[in-house]
Amino acid sequence: MQLRNHATTQLFIGLGNPGKKYASHRHNFGFMAIDEIARKLKAPAFSEKFGGELSRLDNLYLFKPMEFMNNSGPPAAKIANFFKISLENIYVFHDELDVALGKIKIKQGGGDGGHNGIKSLDEHLGNNYWRVRLGINHPGHKDLVHSHVLSDFTKDEIPLAENSVKAIAKNVDVLIKGDQNLFLTRYHESIK
Repeated sequence: MQLRNHATTQLFIGLGNPGKKYASHRHNFGFMAIDEIARKLKAPAFSEKFGGELSRLDNLYLFKPMEFMNNSGPPAAKIANFFKISLENIYVFHDELDVALGKIKIKQGGGDGGHNGIKSLDEHLGNNYWRVRLGINHPGHKDLVHSHVLSDFTKDEIPLAENSVKAIAKNVDVLIKGDQNLFLTRYHESIK
């Protein structure tokens, strides 16, 4: 898929943990979204650069830091600094406990909400990038959070999780154009 020619260079970062044993964890929802976007856009294969896996399609960079979640910031900062990508042109896709599975929210800037990946990005990038918050449900009690995020989606949750990343990828062209509100609307129409 050819992206519209635009002068703005954008960076889409997916958060997760490297390694096959983490691949289907809720905490890797950001990696799943980036992989699905790459498939939808027919992006070139990912290659190892800047401490992560990188694919480039026109002015869009797709990136998955290959450090553990709590150290995602240094690789993200390396690529953003190298290509001189400003924070308002960076979108970070990550799991979000306080959003229901199948729902997403987008915001620019803000706190880390206890998310170690976001905390690391804030420390190394600043915090005024866009966050695409992918709902994974809250387990109900704070003592259950750690095991919840580091567990696979359940059999019942998998179809909705897969539909969520497909709906993101289906409507990613709207996000690339910078229309976050229309992207949210189209996403939620697609997920129904």
